[in-house]
Amino acid sequence: MTIEKKGIVHSWFAPWDELIRWWDVQEAMIDLVMRPELVHQAMDRLVNAYLCQLQQWRNLNLLSLNDGNYRVGSGGLGYSDELPRADFDPEHVRTIDQWGCGTAQIFSDVSPEMHEEFALQYERRWMAQFGLNYYGCCEPLHNKIEILKSIPNLRKISISPWADVEKTVEKTGGKYVLSYKPNPAVFAADEWNSAQARKNLSEVLDKTRGCVVEVIMKDISTIRYKPQRLWEWSEIAVDLMLTK
Repeated sequence: MTIEKKGIVHSWFAPWDELIRWWDVQEAMIDLVMRPELVHQAMDRLVNAYLCQLQQWRNLNLLSLNDGNYRVGSGGLGYSDELPRADFDPEHVRTIDQWGCGTAQIFSDVSPEMHEEFALQYERRWMAQFGLNYYGCCEPLHNKIEILKSIPNLRKISISPWADVEKTVEKTGGKYVLSYKPNPAVFAADEWNSAQARKNLSEVLDKTRGCVVEVIMKDISTIRYKPQRLWEWSEIAVDLMLTK
């Protein structure tokens, strides 16, 4: 067996996921309005801490490439012919040779303006360090595409089960990879309905025709003790991706 020495290949960057664990969801959302300066101070301090950690990783030469069989963001694999950069030194991996990511899942119902003010302006400081970036997870982003365009080197956008696919396609204009996440509830029914599973995915792929799409089935909480459902869904997805 070939042994390869690896360092840190990918960092999940979701400062709001961490902040609400200390703050409480309801209080944090209220404080966006009632105590905005406190929220800004908290985000600034937290992101500065992340950036300090990142610089320590650089100084210690702890980074490894993730442009291969590694999951990036909440999506698929990081294969890309744009990473690492042309002047890459294999003995010293830089963040610009890597994929980065960001997400503010708790901001699903926060306006684009407040998303920019309290999340994205801080997340960009992190994502500006990386060669390519992935944004989003479970939050619907179809009304926030315009602000996402400000992310340096943005390449993939998460399309959650709650996103409006048609609006997303219209606003992205084929400029980004759409990382589509089907609703995993299809596996939770008493009876497995493969025809419905095919219909659901087929409709989305019809709407995204002409776009670059990856399909990621995730957040599966139950398959009702029937792993065959996963196998059959996978076959359906491959068939549709090849024929659409």
